Amino acid sequence: MLRSVSISNQSHYNRPMPPLPLAYTAGEPAGIGPDLIIQLCQQAPLTDVVVIADPALLQQRAKALNLPLTTLPQDQPPSRCGELRVKPYPLATPVTPGKLDTANCDYLLSTLNAAVSGCLDREFSAMVTGPIHKGIINEAGIPFSGHTEYLAKRCAREDVVMMLTAPLPGSGGRELRVPLVTTHLPLAEVPAAITPQKLEKTITIVAQALRDLYHLPNPVIAICGLNPHAGEESHLGTEERDIIEPTLDRLRKEGHQLIGPLPADTAFTPKQILSSDATIALYHDQGLPVLKYIGFGNGINITLGLPILRTSVDHGTALQLAATGLSSCGSLSAALNAARHFVTGK
Repeated sequence: MLRSVSISNQSHYNRPMPPLPLAYTAGEPAGIGPDLIIQLCQQAPLTDVVVIADPALLQQRAKALNLPLTTLPQDQPPSRCGELRVKPYPLATPVTPGKLDTANCDYLLSTLNAAVSGCLDREFSAMVTGPIHKGIINEAGIPFSGHTEYLAKRCAREDVVMMLTAPLPGSGGRELRVPLVTTHLPLAEVPAAITPQKLEKTITIVAQALRDLYHLPNPVIAICGLNPHAGEESHLGTEERDIIEPTLDRLRKEGHQLIGPLPADTAFTPKQILSSDATIALYHDQGLPVLKYIGFGNGINITLGLPILRTSVDHGTALQLAATGLSSCGSLSAALNAARHFVTGK
């Protein structure tokens, strides 16, 4: 049975119901992505997960971690801890934990492509991604700014939104949701990227996602300003007056419940967070330091606006922790659980 949910006028989530499994891409092979899934499968059988990776890499890393691992065919769900079913993709060259190698960048992108194709072809219900290292991919001569942008291109979607979420301590199960208007841009390029069209598309996609994924029929969305004090009546910048405020006023007339533009230094106070269902930051380091301070290790990344469902860990490759056993799989567990919840509604 296929359940389709509209996310924007031009995109929707295809959400096949179980028994279709989740695809996990283990990410940068020299980082902790392989470790996380190996550690997690020791806690309970991951019956609904297919790992897209080189089985030899997984076995090598399990040996380094001194953890038992049996790799199974993709169509054979595990029945006990320490088993993973794998869709195999071969590495170009053996991996040394913690040491990046451009030779394996094509392998990494092949695993992403396999997950995307599998979701589009209904082989998988969703994809969950391990951490990647953008720098090494660019050093290999492949232009790459991040998962979000790459998946948008693979899915032929011009407009997508990166949203990170994390549990709010002491809030009775509430979470902080921070969508971004711009993602991996140099700070000097951010003001020119904040256009009425970009801001409107971001708010529209976020509002639809809050309705569809979180079942919030009339979501309240806060929006940060760009400048200190949200421009201080245009004395500290004019983007709020010229771009942000007119766009929000227009969208309010269309029925959106919007707060702002808010000074970013007070947009994430406890009272303000609890008064909205999401707080949109205009650039990467405006909102994510707060979110990661609150919930690092338990947060997740969700890409909104794709025709498929994708969640991810909220951290990087942690090369120095690869094969040490010191990495935490809390964020991966949260990303898998979120994907399960969105797919099944449970």
